[in-house]
Amino acid sequence: MNQLNLFVELTRLKKPIGYMLLFWPCAWGLTIAYDFSSDFKIYFFYLLLFFLGSVLMRSAGCIVNDILDRKYDKKVFRTKDRPIASGKISIKLALLYSGILCSLAFLVLINFNFFTIAIALASMPLAFTYPLMKRFTYWPQLFLGITFNYGLLLGWTSINEEISLIPIIFYLGAIFWTLGYDTIYGFQDIEDDEIIGVKSTSIKFKQNPKIFLSICYFIFTLLFVVTGIKLNFNYYFFLGTMAVLFHLLVIQIMSFNKEDKEKCLKIFKSNNFLGLLILICILIGRLN
Repeated sequence: MNQLNLFVELTRLKKPIGYMLLFWPCAWGLTIAYDFSSDFKIYFFYLLLFFLGSVLMRSAGCIVNDILDRKYDKKVFRTKDRPIASGKISIKLALLYSGILCSLAFLVLINFNFFTIAIALASMPLAFTYPLMKRFTYWPQLFLGITFNYGLLLGWTSINEEISLIPIIFYLGAIFWTLGYDTIYGFQDIEDDEIIGVKSTSIKFKQNPKIFLSICYFIFTLLFVVTGIKLNFNYYFFLGTMAVLFHLLVIQIMSFNKEDKEKCLKIFKSNNFLGLLILICILIGRLN
């Protein structure tokens, strides 16, 4: 039982925000591509597959992250007790767990068409090298955005078997969404990160974080609206977009306080609700 608890702690399974932020872009991409005049069974089946894939890959990613960051994690108050950093789980066992999770994720992936399988496999280097980026650049959140929102493209190709301009526009917007929320998240560890030499957008823009967040969320909202225009969504979609904008401006930017770590975490977690809100906007926008 103790080993099971360590596995759950290692993979952050009790912290669903991680895999939900991976899942929502998949759901968005699938929803903008799906033909709802046909059978709904495929839609819900693919949603389930994307959810399972998100949980499995997020869990595997957490393990790889903790292996690569184990020396840094020991020096950060929030992460010093993680199973690998604290020595409770060996690197060899952690690699075994990661391999099993990736194998299960592949079994999920092969339910999709060949093009989706191919581009999903092509993204694997991004997924597992992201933790290294904070050693070399102040923009690791950008690499996280590229990786975490890749599922939006997969959602689209699972239906269309090709890439077009529309999902690319939405994908680029979603990258800025991640840039924003992960910058907020990074303020929890900023003091420790500066001491040990880890880089982040939180550190880079610590003097004027709200300006940076405003730019990120403006670009995301703009490209989200452009996506709706390109897809000829109805006016209910644009009304819903106002709710998305309200959340970004009021719930996130206006209430953000870089000195309040608990508030930073709360704002970060609120993006799970935002992901659902965006999905609802898309669904409403597709109504005839």
